Amino acid sequence: MSVQPVRLFGDPVLRTPAAPVETFDAELRKLVADLTETMHAEGGAGLAAPQIGVGLRVFTFSVDGTEGHLINPTWTASDAEEQFGPEGCLSIPGLLWDCRRWLNVVATGWDMHGEPIRVEGTAKLARAIQHETDHLDGVVFVDRLDADTRKRAMAEIRAAQWFGAEPVVKVSPHPMFGKAR
Repeated sequence: MSVQPVRLFGDPVLRTPAAPVETFDAELRKLVADLTETMHAEGGAGLAAPQIGVGLRVFTFSVDGTEGHLINPTWTASDAEEQFGPEGCLSIPGLLWDCRRWLNVVATGWDMHGEPIRVEGTAKLARAIQHETDHLDGVVFVDRLDADTRKRAMAEIRAAQWFGAEPVVKVSPHPMFGKAR
């Protein structure tokens, strides 16, 4: 297990849809461990594989004592209730904007051993599931903001000290997953 550098907004890997996981092996388990360790080190509620440069449909989450991971996830809203509140992203450090999401979701996928898993999320966990699944689809949460907020967000991103800096990238410790797809 090791903490990996988080790719920042502007890195093309964040806009590239991730490939489905087809092999459930020790390499995948190491990826889940690295995602979990990096998420904790960065203080995030979730982290998707593309955020560390790995183009596979995997994410981890840790919200209010509920921790886990989902591989090849899908989700649906449980009802028509929405939430509107602050959202941030480890790939857009230090910045938050109010974003509309479903309040209750049910996600399904697989665990690192290839066993089916179901996660019911409400409030912050529901937000994390939607946010991380977006990353797997090449969507960044600023894409979900209303037009005025998105305009302000993009101005704040462009003004951020980290924006436009040379990305911190190292060779992935996941040889079969090293290239973002």
